[in-house]
Amino acid sequence: MPRFPEWIIDEARKNKAALRQKPSLNTIADLSAHRLRTVCDEALCPNKGGCFAEGEATFLILGAACTRTCRFCAVSKAAPLPPDPGEPERVGELSKKWGLKYAVFTSPTRDDLPDGGAGHFARTAAAVKKADARVKVELLIPDFNGEIKALETVLDSNPDVLGHNIETVPGLYAKVRAGADYKRSLNLIKASKRLRPDIFTKSGLMLGLGETEKEIDAVLNDLRDHNCELLTLGQYLAPSNAHLPVVRYLPPDEFARRGEKAEKMGFKAVLAGPLVRSSYRAGRLYQAAREVDRTAAQVHGSPVQRFNG
Repeated sequence: MPRFPEWIIDEARKNKAALRQKPSLNTIADLSAHRLRTVCDEALCPNKGGCFAEGEATFLILGAACTRTCRFCAVSKAAPLPPDPGEPERVGELSKKWGLKYAVFTSPTRDDLPDGGAGHFARTAAAVKKADARVKVELLIPDFNGEIKALETVLDSNPDVLGHNIETVPGLYAKVRAGADYKRSLNLIKASKRLRPDIFTKSGLMLGLGETEKEIDAVLNDLRDHNCELLTLGQYLAPSNAHLPVVRYLPPDEFARRGEKAEKMGFKAVLAGPLVRSSYRAGRLYQAAREVDRTAAQVHGSPVQRFNG
């Protein structure tokens, strides 16, 4: 495995220092008091310190155990527990306490549940909006095994963004995403836009697992062909020595170039950078896409807005 580059080490130091600051400690205390998890903790997100210091977190609902064995993910593979019926209300309460304007939540894959957890997603979205109707909600969902009824349940809760990560190129799926299916993920994104054209669709890729530039371009073209509108590109970081090793660390300027290239493919908003993750600066990405829509109503061929992470 190649050595960590300086641009990763520098950011890791900043985030580690931020975790010792009072705003981060307050965030951690609030999460504990409300008995809530974040994907920031469970997936060992490198941005946790910076986001916690700003009072931001991506809620992880439906427990901390995943029913699939993807080799890139730090989330536990233990037997999952039944959904916590009080969790949606607690997410709503904490969202209101924090004064969130944009709430993001995700879950591990729950193939053990009849609806894959779709109903719990919908209840959580409803609880957040009940606590404050002004809050924008982004749901980062698993594939629900391609079940359209489960997708419809989630969309009926009226999220502002529906996210589902494609994660990597199809040639690496067998090694990286056990139990997942590339075409199934693409079709979920396309079905979401067909069923609810008013809800933005979003996806993301990890880079550095051995994919080629040609393969990346093919995935981005597939995403656009399946009506994906928002995109994140970030560096894969191995959570431990037991996970897939990093093949290559992409420098920041290469992420910038790939982000610009994705813009030209027609994504409404793109966020690209070494430490970019699915929900990183999610509210800003949403606002960028909304501005594109507003501008497009007046000016034909308006440019896509992009943030470099």
